[in-house]
Parts: sequence; structure tokens; C-alpha cells
Amino acid sequence: MSKEQIDQIIDKYANKEGILIQLLLDIQQELSWIPKEAIIRISQRLNIPCSQIYRIASFYTVLSLEPIGRHLIRVCEGTACYVRGSPRILDFLQTKLNVKSGETTSDNKFTLETVNCLGCCALGPVIEIDKKYFGKLNSSKLEKLLANYE
Repeated sequence: MSKEQIDQIIDKYANKEGILIQLLLDIQQELSWIPKEAIIRISQRLNIPCSQIYRIASFYTVLSLEPIGRHLIRVCEGTACYVRGSPRILDFLQTKLNVKSGETTSDNKFTLETVNCLGCCALGPVIEIDKKYFGKLNSSKLEKLLANYE
């Protein structure tokens, strides 16, 4: 993303208060992450210290300071999912994708994350791929599911 593109997003929020989170979300939606250059530009244009922007960007799990793959996979580790096999689901995905939780595949196709709860406890174990939920998973169902994203 160029400086001009970042400026266009910033311009939507000029002279408004309490917009930092939405501004960061918009930048992330365009880039799939929030690069250092965008933080510096926001700081310069809106007179917000970089430390404050980093504090917000690193606090909210929906925001990422690292590149995210084209497909974001989140594995629920809530109690219901955990007792129904989410550790096996996570192990399968880590092996299949050759990444650990919090990492992105070398081809930038997938990012794997764990979350505390996806709110679908009756369907456990549950994963979310690109904001779509899939439950009652096992390795064979997961293998077929991943084939749709390759």
C-alpha cells in the first residue's frame, strides 16, 4: 500500500475523535495487516504517538502487526472444544500446514491461530476459516475442508 492509499484511509477520519481502532481496521482490511509504515503515517497525520497506536494495535486480537495469510484459520480452545478434541485438531493443522499457532505458511496462503472461545460450544471442536464456522470436526472432515481452500 502506498503512502497515498494510507492517506486516503486517514482522510476519511480526519478531525474525528475516537477513530483509531476503526482506522486500523480499515488499513488491515486493505493490507491484511498493519505495517510499521502505516503506523508512522497515522502518527504523523493525526498527531498520535506511535506508542499509543502500537498499544492499541497489539491489544486487540483482531488487529495484526504481522502479515496474515489469505485464509485465516482459528481453532477454538474453549473448554467444550478442548474436551471434544481441539488439541488433536490443532496438532493436525500444525502438521498439515507446517506452521505453529500464530504463524503464516511460507506461501502466505494460511495463518493459524488459537482463540479462547468461538461461542459455538455445542458444535465442538470448532474452527473458523475466513469468518465461517465448522464444527464437530475430525481429521478426515478437516482434510476435506482444507481441500476447498487450496
